[in-house]
Amino acid sequence: MIKRSLCLLTIVFLTACAQSPTAKSLPTESVTKVRLPMGYVANVQYAPYYIAVERGYFAAEGIDIEFDYKFETDGVKLVGAGEIPFAVVSGEQVVLARAQGLPVQYIAQWFKKFPIAIISLAKSGIKTPQDLKGKRVGLPGLFGATYVGWEAFLKANNLKDGDMQVQEIGFTQIAALQSDKVDVAVGYINNEPIVLEKNGYAVNVFAVSDAVDMVANGLLTSEKVIKDNPKLVRGMINALLKGVADTIKDPNAAMTISAKYVEGLKADDAIQKAVLLKTVEVMQGGKPGESTPAAWSNTQDALMAMGWVKSKMDVNTFFTNAFLPQ
Repeated sequence: MIKRSLCLLTIVFLTACAQSPTAKSLPTESVTKVRLPMGYVANVQYAPYYIAVERGYFAAEGIDIEFDYKFETDGVKLVGAGEIPFAVVSGEQVVLARAQGLPVQYIAQWFKKFPIAIISLAKSGIKTPQDLKGKRVGLPGLFGATYVGWEAFLKANNLKDGDMQVQEIGFTQIAALQSDKVDVAVGYINNEPIVLEKNGYAVNVFAVSDAVDMVANGLLTSEKVIKDNPKLVRGMINALLKGVADTIKDPNAAMTISAKYVEGLKADDAIQKAVLLKTVEVMQGGKPGESTPAAWSNTQDALMAMGWVKSKMDVNTFFTNAFLPQ
């Protein structure tokens, strides 16, 4: 589809301990084993990675992938410490890590749109951002991409937390809306709204990406890996972007392949198919893998407004597009 507040490295997703199937057959020479923290449980949204394994795209680059479904913050710290070469992270994590002096850099944007959304049931009558005033708003917590996205959305619409009744509800957004515990919940545009609609609830959704362009989920590495092993960096990106292209081209095949990697997933699961199709939308736009200085500037500005980053940094230190396919 994300870290406790002022520890300044926030969690984008929940954790899990499932292990992925092993990669397809690999050449015997020059194979690099890569343990890749994903930041969330095994899920259909990771179809590009599963396809890249299943169709041998990682293997063709001499990479043997092991998916590690642990906290995103753990991945950031391990990459920064030089213990692993890559992690899947959201853009705000990179800014927070650089603010703490970690020598990390973002190398490919997998989600092209920041995926956080402000969700309400249609019966609430919330049709414009200004309609949020006075409403009960549920956040998973004062941490993570959901919180950063919420605060950026408020700022873009000249609103503030005091205009609403904001409460922490954990990752119970769907139940909280269905039970009328809150009028509004903050979640992922390719998750909660899809499940609600498939369960018969009409929803109104404000996409944070429509209000402000921030950097979404992508691949993180370290400055050392970039310097010492540019071939590995380029290979990771090439394989991932081939998986993204295949997922966009044929979601049905992506569902079938994902079912091999996600426990309990059926290729004909209507809800998860809808989640995948929305994820496909999120993955499209602009040059594959590219992130922009403007989006990085917006991301840093949001974190500074929240007080999570104290001093403005050069946005060009956060990322590089140098390894993207030409």
